[in-house]
Amino acid sequence: MTEFGLHATIDASGCDKRKLASYSLVYDILNNLPAKIGMTKMTLPYVAKWMDKFANGTEGISGFVMIAESHISIHTFPDQDYVFMDIFSCRSFDTENAIKYLVNAFGAKKYTTKVLKRGLDFPPKSQRQEMVITH
Repeated sequence: MTEFGLHATIDASGCDKRKLASYSLVYDILNNLPAKIGMTKMTLPYVAKWMDKFANGTEGISGFVMIAESHISIHTFPDQDYVFMDIFSCRSFDTENAIKYLVNAFGAKKYTTKVLKRGLDFPPKSQRQEMVITH
């Protein structure tokens, strides 16, 4: 049995506060990463500044880009020098290089990652085609 796709999660700390507060950096990462990992961007990134309950005055940045293979998201917490990032894709990708790119982009001193196999019971393509009803 194989998975439907991989979901890489990154929790990074000790990041560069200026980078975490940079709207343009988050936008650029989300705009460029899909091509770097062989994915197909379906929309331009959606990025917003926001003030969370943990903030001490610095706005965080949240961003999302929809890719044909699923999505990539980033949520920054500049006052805590922290960022959460996700890549979910139904297409195989080099998780190590993608993680390294994201961690380096924010200058993280420490990070933890998980790579989950999603959809372990998702029907294989041959079974999905059999499920289609034709008239």
